[in-house]
Amino acid sequence: MAENPTWGHRRIHGELIGLGYTLAASTAWLILRRAGVEPAPRRTGPTWKQFLTAQAKSMLACDFFTVDTVFLERIYVLFVIEPASRRVHLVGVTAHPTGARVTQRACTLLMDATDWIDRIKFLIRDRDGKFVADFDAVLTSIDGRWSPIASPNVGWAPSAESAPTGC
Repeated sequence: MAENPTWGHRRIHGELIGLGYTLAASTAWLILRRAGVEPAPRRTGPTWKQFLTAQAKSMLACDFFTVDTVFLERIYVLFVIEPASRRVHLVGVTAHPTGARVTQRACTLLMDATDWIDRIKFLIRDRDGKFVADFDAVLTSIDGRWSPIASPNVGWAPSAESAPTGC
């Protein structure tokens, strides 16, 4: 514990699981408590909610939703939302979303976004396989200003090696 004073019982539990040991998180907590090890201190910095509230004007969030038609066909709708204004941009609609189509839709979004694109610094998206490296490369090609946001449930790993295609 001296080497990693900010590690709590959940982190230690996760490391033990990764090493192949099977135990409950409560067992790790009990062992630490009996050894006189205090809980890990709260991490400094804003919470996820505080970060989102403070940065709402400089971010976009994108995802898909589906629509099932009366002909039993599923349609995928790619949309982008500006959290500060709650303005939604429908970027693309297709029955067969692929990485290439999503990348092309990102190009279209950037061409149509002349009035608000300058203030955007962050993009929130999930780990859906349709968001390929070229999609990330298109968005980071805007002067390299767009940055990933680290979140427990959301991830974005831009690929600096990948050049935008199709724009």
